[in-house]
Amino acid sequence: MTPNPNLTYEKEIWSSYKKIAGLDEAGRGALAGPVCVGAVILPHNHPRLLRALSGVNDSKQLTPRQRSELAPTIQKTAIAHGVGFASAEEIDQLGIVPATRLAASRALEALHMFPEFLLTDFRLELPELDLPQTAIVKGDARSLSIACASILAKTARDTLMLELGNEFPEYKFASHKGYGTALHRQTILKHGHSPVHRKTFQIKK
Repeated sequence: MTPNPNLTYEKEIWSSYKKIAGLDEAGRGALAGPVCVGAVILPHNHPRLLRALSGVNDSKQLTPRQRSELAPTIQKTAIAHGVGFASAEEIDQLGIVPATRLAASRALEALHMFPEFLLTDFRLELPELDLPQTAIVKGDARSLSIACASILAKTARDTLMLELGNEFPEYKFASHKGYGTALHRQTILKHGHSPVHRKTFQIKK
């Protein structure tokens, strides 16, 4: 069994920096909808932090119900949390990497305190920020801060995709959240792109 994410990285950094923001994204590879980034600062002095956040894992390893149940616990336990979005239009204009970084910047702006250090999932580095940071391969499975961010990003994006599903029912966003499933590709081929589709992303036949 793969161990749950822990505080190994955080504890090393807390000796020098107390406000560490974990960041992770959701929706990077989708064909429709925004990319979303979550940001979470956990308390460095919580006596039972691992116990308080037991069950937290990489959001991809959790069911929608588990994520929905964990998100309020993360928000209550964190000393700061936020999410940021970049729209499909911004993804088409900027490219997915700059758009994801834009969403990350918006997530950081949503925090009510500014972090001193960033722990990011791999490929989510923010070189434009003059902040010390570490990008971790499979960070959402290894760092508790990043795993918490992954859950907030995923639940926020899924909620938005359900709303877009009501607005554009023919695309059945509720079932696939904008990802390139066979059903989703079929609806695009039948109905064309909606205003929330990424026009620059290729549809695999």
